[in-house]
Amino acid sequence: MEYMGNPYIFPHPALADGQGVLAFGGELDAISLFLAYSHGIFPWYNHIYEPIFWWAPAPRFVIFPSEVVVTKSMRPYFNQAKFTLTYDRCFEAVMRQCQNVWRKGQQGTWIDENMIRAYSELFDAGMATSAEVWQEGKLVGGLYGVKLGKIFFGESMFTKASNASKFGFISLCHKLEKEGFLVIDCQQPNDHLRSLGGRFISADKWNSYLRTNRKYLVENDIWPL
Repeated sequence: MEYMGNPYIFPHPALADGQGVLAFGGELDAISLFLAYSHGIFPWYNHIYEPIFWWAPAPRFVIFPSEVVVTKSMRPYFNQAKFTLTYDRCFEAVMRQCQNVWRKGQQGTWIDENMIRAYSELFDAGMATSAEVWQEGKLVGGLYGVKLGKIFFGESMFTKASNASKFGFISLCHKLEKEGFLVIDCQQPNDHLRSLGGRFISADKWNSYLRTNRKYLVENDIWPL
């Protein structure tokens, strides 16, 4: 684990420790997030008593858009249109709902005002997205993440109605598949994501997707400014 004396120069992801922690320090803004995610690095920390921690776990837990699991119990939500779905309609509102989700084993949230500002900058640059799930005109679920090149880096989700976040995530997977996305980075494993088709891939495989994606970014002149 290394200290980031320069906020825009990251250590090589292979230097991450056994838990996936790569570095601490630096800045949170659109440029640092772009540089981090393009190399499979993401911030995650407790803003109350920690500096910014940057993570690059390997092997990586991912979902391939074409492999997302739609269980029998979920089909009525699509067939009967129980929810309404929008994209990028209220990005900050989704982040703030995710901010308020209680998670077992965590003290507070890593989604502080600096995170909301930085990811909103990335959203304004067209490199972050949100999916919003509505029921009777109320926002009842959603998720947000970084949509960089042809990889989607999932950040967080919330639900206020049964299966609302799952509906949003499955819908987003289908959209990403149509758009030719390579893979969805789930960052950390959990049972919910496993039920949706999440699995580990090797560091070599993950790095091959990152290299392909960086080539796409360069060839298409994609940059947050």
